[in-house]
Amino acid sequence: MIESLPLWIGFNAFVLVMLALDLGVFHRKSHVVSIRESLTWTFVWIALAMLFNAWIWKTQGPDAGLKFLTGYVIEKSLSVDNVFVFALLFSYFAVPPVYQHKVLFWGVLSALVMRGVMIFVGAALISKFHWILYVFGVFLIFTGIKMLVSQEKEMHPENNPVVKWFKKRMPVTPDFRGNKFFVWENGRRCVTPLLIVLLIVEISDLIFAVDSIPAIFAITTDPFLVYTSNVFAIMGLRSLYFALAHVIDRFHYLKYGLAVVLSFVGVKMLLGHTEWKIDTEISLAVIAMILLSSVIISLLKPPHRPDATASTPAR
Repeated sequence: MIESLPLWIGFNAFVLVMLALDLGVFHRKSHVVSIRESLTWTFVWIALAMLFNAWIWKTQGPDAGLKFLTGYVIEKSLSVDNVFVFALLFSYFAVPPVYQHKVLFWGVLSALVMRGVMIFVGAALISKFHWILYVFGVFLIFTGIKMLVSQEKEMHPENNPVVKWFKKRMPVTPDFRGNKFFVWENGRRCVTPLLIVLLIVEISDLIFAVDSIPAIFAITTDPFLVYTSNVFAIMGLRSLYFALAHVIDRFHYLKYGLAVVLSFVGVKMLLGHTEWKIDTEISLAVIAMILLSSVIISLLKPPHRPDATASTPAR
């Protein structure tokens, strides 16, 4: 376990600096994020993650480096599910593209705090109750199977109980007020629909974290490696969304690939202390193969789209 306090302080200071540069310099004014900009930032975050991985590899050894890399790949791939949800939410609430980055920025910031808390709680539970790893393993297998067999459902965010509770206690403006979350109208403080979208983004990430954090504990129980791989994956999530938002529907088999990955990681967790233990190198190769296969199949077999020009049968 990496317990050096300067490491934790230094890494979190780096994260805060990057967030300050993001909001205070590069996105000081709301604007539509272009494909070129999103791809550039996606590359930057992946490059930073790989540089950090190289540092881990050199200072902590190949085993720690490989565990960070595997954890990062798992978290990055599972974050694609977030991209699907973000695209649906922004479309459902008709959020103008110029305001989407602000929602994702504050959503990611809150996600970092929530995941940090969940990781430390999970690490503490595992250190005291080792059997909880088997609970995580069964949960991941169940989640993967559920993803495989579940049907796509139409999204109705307004029916979320948290959103309903929130609307009963705070007045909500009928439409957006620029990029503001709160406004004063008629002598009272109101929230805008943009805050409702942010709230649902937070709830969605919390749900996804319940799946992804146990998955990375199957690779390593070192809180520093779990936390840093999560942070790098989440920090690059905004740029990944803007890079994939317009083409995400083409990767329709990726959902099944992610489901298989979750189930595989669950099996790895259950076998972790048996003679059939799956090594990290094999795990990384299998996960990469599953994800690559789901992407290739998606491209080779495009989703079926009903012919809009087809004539309507006579009644």
